[in-house]
Amino acid sequence: MNSLTTVDVQTASSGGFLLAFRADEGAAAVGARTRIFASSKEHVRLRLYLTMFAADILGLTFAFLAAGALRLGSPFELQSLRTLAIVIPTFIAVALNNRAYSIDTLERPAVGAIKSTEALFFASAVAIGLLFFLKVSTQFSRQIFALGTLFSLTAVVTGRILVGDYIGRKYGWTFLNRLLILDGLNLEPRRGEVAVFAEQLGIEPKDDDPILLDRLSHLLDRCDSVVVACPPGRRAKWGQALKGAAADVEILTPDLTQFGAIAMGDFNGQTTLLVSSQPLNLRDRALKRVLDIMIAVPALIALAPTMLVIAMAIRLESRGPIFFRQQRVGKNNRLFDLLKFRSMRVEHADAAGERSACRDDDRVTRIGKLLRRTSLDELPQLFNVIAGHMSIVGPRPHALGSTAEDALFWHIDSRYFHRHIVKPGITGLAQVRGYRGATDKRDDLTNRLHSDLEYLSGWTIWRDLKIIVATFGVLAHRNAY
Repeated sequence: MNSLTTVDVQTASSGGFLLAFRADEGAAAVGARTRIFASSKEHVRLRLYLTMFAADILGLTFAFLAAGALRLGSPFELQSLRTLAIVIPTFIAVALNNRAYSIDTLERPAVGAIKSTEALFFASAVAIGLLFFLKVSTQFSRQIFALGTLFSLTAVVTGRILVGDYIGRKYGWTFLNRLLILDGLNLEPRRGEVAVFAEQLGIEPKDDDPILLDRLSHLLDRCDSVVVACPPGRRAKWGQALKGAAADVEILTPDLTQFGAIAMGDFNGQTTLLVSSQPLNLRDRALKRVLDIMIAVPALIALAPTMLVIAMAIRLESRGPIFFRQQRVGKNNRLFDLLKFRSMRVEHADAAGERSACRDDDRVTRIGKLLRRTSLDELPQLFNVIAGHMSIVGPRPHALGSTAEDALFWHIDSRYFHRHIVKPGITGLAQVRGYRGATDKRDDLTNRLHSDLEYLSGWTIWRDLKIIVATFGVLAHRNAY
């Protein structure tokens, strides 16, 4: 092959690149000699994965040695080294399995911190189990283990965020060679893609012309991802021409955006668009249900005296039922009766939920103010959990009449009902982030919705446990009234 053609790189306003070729070059000649990417980014990603791996291991090592130094006066005591010998191999195995070193963690350091935290918790649990079953716990220091785990959590999360941010800034948050082929459409690259015009390169989507396929192979050399923007009539041709490309290939189909497709499927040999799927498989649903029962039943038993006192206080202050029942939207958009301790006077109860409680709400009783401020009014929902209407963790259920700026929730964002593909929860990701209380503005709803959809997109039992723990920090909240 002759020397590669000279290209003129222009930075797009949105962060990508547009490539223009010299006008005196013939289209066929340009296409035959063009290589867009000077080098592969695979070795860069591998080096960055190793950097994150080293940061994790150094953080773990330093944490447990520091714990040994605080407890025994020396960082290299045998008990610290024994603990490291169990925790580190388990951490490595789990981190590799849950993709703690992946392109996603490079592009989003917070995701890497979460995955490393999951690996650390699992490694700690395995270490505790081994010490118990092997009956060698006397050879290990509980204080060193507890301090080391706490220090490790801090070191791993801090390391991931700092190292990830440094790496991202250094490489412009672009870790893949992405190519945008424009054939009859003109789009601006947005995520560091390099955009080229098929006509200018003399590239045609043909799968029966070896010469054209050879041109495409040079164009895609060292490319990780390709997106083709072309008219509908040429999509099938581009799809066939790029079937043999050693890269991820996507054909832009803006006319299908209205369907909100999340994947492709098949029905009797015909292609279908998958627009919805269960976020939890059978194993996950069973695991989540077991967690719900394990928490709800003991909680009801332990809190029975407290709930009895609350019931008596409600009845003494005002006449009416102890519990407040209100229809809420549950899983599969099915309505159910949510239980709460009554916190308002019966004559002012809002069964439809058309008016959100506000600060100094004259409808709320004195005991009701205390219950709402401390979230104790939510305790009866443990009965909803046992009945199977709710889960401990999930999107909070809303009343049918709930509004923000006088607009019903589903009129504000068409994705609102998407949050109901799992059981609603007593607490959720939105709540621990502080998105609770009255929905006076549209943002009050959209912030919660974004958190709910984020929760659904990557469910794990570990996330539920972390949300449950975090909930104790927001039981009394400035928006709770």
